[in-house]
Order: sequence, then C-alpha cells, then structure tokens
Amino acid sequence: MPQTGQPPGSELALRVFAMPKDANANGDVFGGWVMSQMDLAGAVPAVERAGGRIATVAVNAMRFHQPIAVGDLVTCYADIASTGTTSISVKVETWAKRRRTSTQVKVTEGTFVYVAIDENGAKRALPPDD
Repeated sequence: MPQTGQPPGSELALRVFAMPKDANANGDVFGGWVMSQMDLAGAVPAVERAGGRIATVAVNAMRFHQPIAVGDLVTCYADIASTGTTSISVKVETWAKRRRTSTQVKVTEGTFVYVAIDENGAKRALPPDD
C-alpha cells in the first residue's frame, strides 16, 4: 500500500520539478535521475557534518515504491543515520507531490554513505561532534 500524507519531520534537503527530459519512454521519471537527486540531498547534511569535502561511497537499501511523473514536485528529506571515524550514513526519503491531485506520496527511500575527504581526495577523520 502506498504511503501518502505528510512527509517526515526530517530536514528538507532538495525540491525540484520532474521535467520531460528526466522521463523514460513510458513517461515515468528515470530511477537514475531520482537516485542522483537523492545523492545531492544526502550530501547536504553529510557536508555539514564533515565540515568539508565528501565523496559518495555506497548506496544501501534503495527501494522504489512508486513512479514519479513529469510535472510532479519531487522533495527529498535527509537525516544522518550514523557516523563512523570517516564515514556518514544518511537516510533519504523522497516524496512526490502529484501535479494533478496535490497528493503527497512517498516514492523512494535509501541510505547513502559518504566519506570525508581531504583536498587530495584521501579519507580523513570527521571532526568531533559538537
């Protein structure tokens, strides 16, 4: 059963309209486009926590619940799930506000893993938590 209603109380990280260029031959938005938007959204809290550069190193538990249509307002919410010495796991939920009905529906979710990197691209330790 699709999850509808109100998005989570987590941090709003990205909002964008799905455009015709983002669609496949069936008129649904490409999953790869959605994943890239989620990666950008997950990077928001990760960069803040890392205090600098990060790189995406993994995507865990990606799940697509419903398609996104051209014209839907796509909103990504992101929260840090856990941190390690150099890594940050961020849970990202993506919701779509349907253009025809204004109904909000959770369309996908996943956990993105980032690693803090220095100016040379090497791993570095995260700064202490405030």
